[in-house]
Amino acid sequence: MKKRKGPWKAWQRRWKDGWIDAMETPRGRRNAHIDMLVFDHGLIRMAWRNMHEVAPGVWRGNQPDPAMVRRLAARGFRSILNLRGATQYGSYLLEREACRAAGITLIDLKMTSRDLPSAAEVMALDAIFAAIERPFLMHCKSGADRAGFASALYLLLRTETPVAEAREQLSWRYLHLEGARTGVLRFMLDAYAAADAARPQSFRDWIAAEYDPEALSAAFRGGRVANFVADRLLGRE
Repeated sequence: MKKRKGPWKAWQRRWKDGWIDAMETPRGRRNAHIDMLVFDHGLIRMAWRNMHEVAPGVWRGNQPDPAMVRRLAARGFRSILNLRGATQYGSYLLEREACRAAGITLIDLKMTSRDLPSAAEVMALDAIFAAIERPFLMHCKSGADRAGFASALYLLLRTETPVAEAREQLSWRYLHLEGARTGVLRFMLDAYAAADAARPQSFRDWIAAEYDPEALSAAFRGGRVANFVADRLLGRE
């Protein structure tokens, strides 16, 4: 039997249907901004950008609004790597529009904060790192989990940064919750650190020969309280 959607989900669907294809209208643009600021927590991000430099020309942060995109362009940023992927959120539609107007290249790559990428997906991200024009910003929703994970991968794949230093991109400093399901991202880096300590090897070699995302995901356990905070209070994706 097909599961019926609750009234909240049905209302959300009607809300998005009312503006997702009407960005050129005043009402559609207004609702896209409401979606960004209220439902996607944009008001919080206006007060706290969680933006930090990872390496020269490489920055991490949370979802930028159009004004932030314009400020990045004024600072000479050439690219944005959107780790949320192409979505129907007002945040994404407004970001895409602002990037086009500012001459910033927007690259969409969908990652999740609770699932480990395959080895092929890690290498696809590495290919983006190799080709992306700098300076660039990589971002997710809050700048805590996916942005931190991608930053750690950048350091391990593209620099000589030790894993102990790279995994600090996933820490309380950026509001990463290690005890929630999102902690599986740091758990992966811990697994590499243990393998490297037992037999020194590059991160790239470990990904190719030993990395097993399914086994690591099965071995990881998140805490109930931390999961509630990440899922219900913070709305991590």
